[in-house]
Amino acid sequence: FAGAPEKLRIGRFCQIAQRVQFITATANHDMGGVSTFPFAIFDQTRLAGYRASLPRGRDTVVGHDCWLGREAVLLPGAELGCGVIVAARAVVRGKIPDYAIVSGNPAEVVRMRFDEATVRLLLDIAWWDWDKAKIEAHMALIEAGDAAALAKV
Repeated sequence: FAGAPEKLRIGRFCQIAQRVQFITATANHDMGGVSTFPFAIFDQTRLAGYRASLPRGRDTVVGHDCWLGREAVLLPGAELGCGVIVAARAVVRGKIPDYAIVSGNPAEVVRMRFDEATVRLLLDIAWWDWDKAKIEAHMALIEAGDAAALAKV
């Protein structure tokens, strides 16, 4: 919401399916009182103090070229590396490594898309930072999945 201190950062070439939800830390409520109801939201003179009392959450980050499946939920502070695939209805928290496939609640790594050396190579290539003409010229290599051939571009 307006004035929330944390950010949602989404990389380039991400695919976000229907009803994906991003829950940021400011969506939380103060849990120190008898009730968690945010009474201060109805009183503009108290609202700033209420916002200041909430813990500062980490930014939520989605790396480049991620695919978020239908109805996936990213919890406050989730951090997805590049090339991550999130299964439909997965609930993601914490840090997810580059090129992992995750599913479940809480989401867990099912498998890695590539071995460590290929992941490092793909991150070095960083094709998502190329200009449009270079991407268009080498789209077949990007789609083919041959990181070694792509590295020769």
